Amino acid sequence: MLLDIRPHEGLNTLLFGTTRPEAEAAFGAAEETESIESGDGNYKTEVWHYWEKGFSIFFDENVNYKFTCAEIDNPDAQLWGERIFDMNEEEIIGLFKRKGFKEIDREVHEWGERRLSFDDALVDLYFENNKLVSVNYGILSDDGDNKIVIFPN
Repeated sequence: MLLDIRPHEGLNTLLFGTTRPEAEAAFGAAEETESIESGDGNYKTEVWHYWEKGFSIFFDENVNYKFTCAEIDNPDAQLWGERIFDMNEEEIIGLFKRKGFKEIDREVHEWGERRLSFDDALVDLYFENNKLVSVNYGILSDDGDNKIVIFPN
């Protein structure tokens, strides 16, 4: 399955803000689901894992369990028509810059994984041994009392 990573929009034809039934219509039943709750209990998310297809999608309780985030580890996934998992970090930075995203943040986690973030695109890319291993992206939200969420549609 070809996965089209669409920052600020969604995954393939599934737009951020769509419902769980719409996601199931687009991708079929998930192989596994799990519920994640923040330590303070203020944030709950339902995650649908499609292990064989190489992605997971997230539904946030604060917006009536609508699609808010995707995590991709499928090596065939594309971003703006480019096979992003075939690129090195500098090529990825160049791709984002050509698309107008310039807010870059980097962090090395204590377990060795490196994160490259484009805050203006709401995209985090994770590297192990200088190779891209996953892309996580979503929509802008406020985890405070206002629960502001910006959907593309």
